[in-house]
Amino acid sequence: VQLQASGGGLVQSGGSLRLSCTASGFLFRSHWMYWLRQAPGKGPEWISKIGTHGASRFYSDSVKGRFTISRDNAKNSLYLQMNSLKPEDTALYYCARGGQASWTNKGQGTQVTVSS
Repeated sequence: VQLQASGGGLVQSGGSLRLSCTASGFLFRSHWMYWLRQAPGKGPEWISKIGTHGASRFYSDSVKGRFTISRDNAKNSLYLQMNSLKPEDTALYYCARGGQASWTNKGQGTQVTVSS
């Protein structure tokens, strides 16, 4: 299982970023996919998940209304559009695969830093 997130960077508060995740080594279209993040000194935080066909999408309260998760099964890719970014969104962002209830494997992360 390989999951590689990309698209992170440094952005000012209120700005936007779009993260991408490329998956390989498993049947992408059969798995729920997740975005997680981990801030310094904290454990991983689930922020969004999407069902196998993309119709079911869920968000944590901390990102609801600002972030949008999507997937392209033909490209084995997962995306996270992040708008209205805040300094508290600063973290290492990971994509992960799993089932409907929980994630199981996460990949390499991409750093997002939001300056105030």
